Amino acid sequence: MGALLVLGSLVVFMGAVLARLARQKPTRLHFDDKPAILTLRHPDGTTSPESLKDLVKHHCPELFAPFKPTWWLLNGHLQTIYCVAGDFSKTDVLRYKRQLIQVIEGGTIGLDFAPADASQLPEDAPIIVVLHGLTGGSYESYVRSILVPAIARGYRAVVVNFRGCAGVPITSGQMYSAGYTGDIRQALIYISNLYPRAPLFGLGFSLGANVLTRYLAEEGEQSRLLAGCALACPWHLTKNNHVLRHTAIGRVYSRAMGANLVNIIKKNYDGLSKQPKLAEPVANVLNLKNAFLDDFDETFTRIAGGSSADFPFASAHDYYEWASSHTVLPKIRRPFLAINAADDPVVQHVPFDGGGNGFVVMALTAAGGHLGWFHSSSEGKTVRWITRPVLEWLDFLSKLVVHPTQEYAKIYTDEAGFLREEGRDGGCKEVEGGGFIEASADTRPITGAFQGL
Repeated sequence: MGALLVLGSLVVFMGAVLARLARQKPTRLHFDDKPAILTLRHPDGTTSPESLKDLVKHHCPELFAPFKPTWWLLNGHLQTIYCVAGDFSKTDVLRYKRQLIQVIEGGTIGLDFAPADASQLPEDAPIIVVLHGLTGGSYESYVRSILVPAIARGYRAVVVNFRGCAGVPITSGQMYSAGYTGDIRQALIYISNLYPRAPLFGLGFSLGANVLTRYLAEEGEQSRLLAGCALACPWHLTKNNHVLRHTAIGRVYSRAMGANLVNIIKKNYDGLSKQPKLAEPVANVLNLKNAFLDDFDETFTRIAGGSSADFPFASAHDYYEWASSHTVLPKIRRPFLAINAADDPVVQHVPFDGGGNGFVVMALTAAGGHLGWFHSSSEGKTVRWITRPVLEWLDFLSKLVVHPTQEYAKIYTDEAGFLREEGRDGGCKEVEGGGFIEASADTRPITGAFQGL
C-alpha cells in the first residue's frame, strides 16, 4: 500500500511539473510557405490583397499567446475528464428551434437553429454551421460555449445533428460516420435555400471536424462554406485508434465512446429493426459487451456508416483508412484553421504540415485535452479558452474579408418536394417532428451517456 501511495504521489507531482512546463510553451503554429492571398476590406471601402498568415497574425492574437490551463486541471486527462463529467447545466444557456429534414434515401437529420427567435437578425447575418462530436449534439457544452457569445455578436447558428444523435430519429438503414459527407452537403443546400444572402462558415468538433475537413476538400472551390474551423480533429483514424486500443488509459476512452455508440443503437432499436439489411449488424451490436470504439466500428459503422457507393468496408481498418482526413488537406480551397492539443489523450497523432496548402493554418496548443481547453478567466471562473481564437477567426473572415464570388449549382424543388441541386444526386425536404429545444440543463437524450465526446 505504501508503494502505491508513493507511486500515486509521484504521478501527481510529475503531472504538476509537466503542466507547469506546458503553461510556458506557446501554441505551435504552421503556415504554408506560400499562404493564400485574401482580399481585405478597409474602413474607407477600399480593398487590398493580404496573405492569410498576416491576417491571422493581426486579427487572431489569442493564437499567439500561450494557452494556460486552469491550475486544478493539470493535464490532458483531467481536462478531458472535466469535459465529460463537469456540470455545465447553468453555463451558456441556449434555446434552439429544430427543423427535421429527410434526405432522399430516407434518413433524417436534425437542424437546430439559434437564436430560436431570429426575427431581429438580418437575412444576410453570417451563419455558423456546426458539426458536433462522435455521439454529441447541439446540447453539448463545447458547442454552446462558442455559440452563445457568437450569437451575442450577431451570428446565426445551425447545429447539424447527425442521424440518431440528440434525439433525432433513425429512419433508414444508414447511419453517420467520420467520413460520410452526404448529410452535411444536403443540410447546406437546405440552409442556403433558406438564407440565400447569408455567408456560411463551418465549425467542427472531433468527429464533426473530420467530416468538415473532408467536405471542404471534396467540394474545393464549390464549397458552400466560405471558411472552416476544425477543433480536435482525429485526422489519421488508424493511428489514433491504435493508441486508444493499445494503451491502458486509451482503452478507458475507447470503451466510453463505444458505450455511447451502443446506446444510440439501443435508443433507436425500433427504427433500425425495420431495416432488413441491418438486422444482423444490430443484433451483433446488442451482443457486444464492454465494447471498444473499434469493436463498434467493426460490427456496425463499416457496414452502415454511409452511402452504398462506399459501404460496406471489409474491416474497420479499411473504413479508418478511407475516412481519415489528413490526406485530403491539399484539396481545400477555403481558409481553414485546425486547432488540436498536444496532450489530447484521444487524438495523439496530429499532422503538422498543412498538406502543403496555403489555405490551411494549423495550431497545436501545449495543453487542453480533448475538447477541453479550460482556463481561468479574469474573473477567476473556469471557462473554455477556445472560444476566443475561434471567434477571432470567424470575425475577421465574416466582417473584413471579401470572399470571391462563386456561382453554385441552382437549387430547385422537384415534383416530390425535395430540394435538389442541378446536376447532382440527392435532395432533402422538411418533415414534421421539430420544435423548440432547450439546452440550458442536462438535456442529453440518452440517460447515462457520456457528454463531451
